Amino acid sequence: MILRIGTRASKLALRQSKWVKDGIEATHPHVNVDLIRIKTRGDKILDSPLSKIGGKGLFVKEIEDALLEKRVDLAVHSMKDVPAELPDRLMLSTFPKREDPADVLISIGDQTLDQFPHQARVGTSSLRRGAQLLHVRPDIELVPLRGNVDTRLRKLETENLHAIILAAAGLKRLGLSNRITQTLPFDQVLPAVGQGALGIETRRDDKQTLNLLQFLDHKATRIAVSTERAFLKELEGGCQVPIAGLAQLDEDKLRFQGMVAEIDGSRILREEIIGTKDQAEEIGIALATRLLDSGAGSILEKIYGKGLG
Repeated sequence: MILRIGTRASKLALRQSKWVKDGIEATHPHVNVDLIRIKTRGDKILDSPLSKIGGKGLFVKEIEDALLEKRVDLAVHSMKDVPAELPDRLMLSTFPKREDPADVLISIGDQTLDQFPHQARVGTSSLRRGAQLLHVRPDIELVPLRGNVDTRLRKLETENLHAIILAAAGLKRLGLSNRITQTLPFDQVLPAVGQGALGIETRRDDKQTLNLLQFLDHKATRIAVSTERAFLKELEGGCQVPIAGLAQLDEDKLRFQGMVAEIDGSRILREEIIGTKDQAEEIGIALATRLLDSGAGSILEKIYGKGLG
């Protein structure tokens, strides 16, 4: 039997997809897995911030099209790239165990955020990261930064930057943990919805593939990501807006923190709800509603009015 995984062609995407391939082949010796590289719109447009070209589905749409057309049997996504809404015939069937969801700094001279000089240049194209950094250090200069992990690490040296900010998960999956200068605490920089988690997308009616993937599903990750995505969906947020959410499960207790920010970091709206694991989606929706009642709606309207999302 042959299974085809649709994947982006970046080194990180291929590493993640190969990890899934190896797991499937080890668990199901009768299955051979092929990796099908697919170039997405987000991979093709490298000279503009993602928020300027429309943030929903930039790294998944072409792969979803391949799934719907049965050119591939499953897709491996970084969950922070997946929009809140999926095509009707597709589903997120499997969530492997989550990697570290934090954001990290990689800096010249191993300086931490509080040690940066006045008006330090920090590379990021994420509105979420930028807003939270500016809230802590309003003096820093944000420099747009696109490209894969290797490209961004190279630009740290070539673009006269003091630091760049990346997801811990990608660096760890690529074996680059030694490059991390500082893990940013969640009370300063809350991660993107789904950050650090992988999601496997399949066709709803493909029972054979669904059954083959069951061994990879990690219940605590599924609960956490479901909470975060319910929050994102209620806010009608794309993946490139200053929205953050992190759900953490401790036995039966589910703690969820959510945030919406002004792009310039001048205003951060942040709330927390603690409940039980069987309330996952309710908690996400409730926290979104609480933030909307606190003024998040006007912040997001202003951002979407500029063509973002």
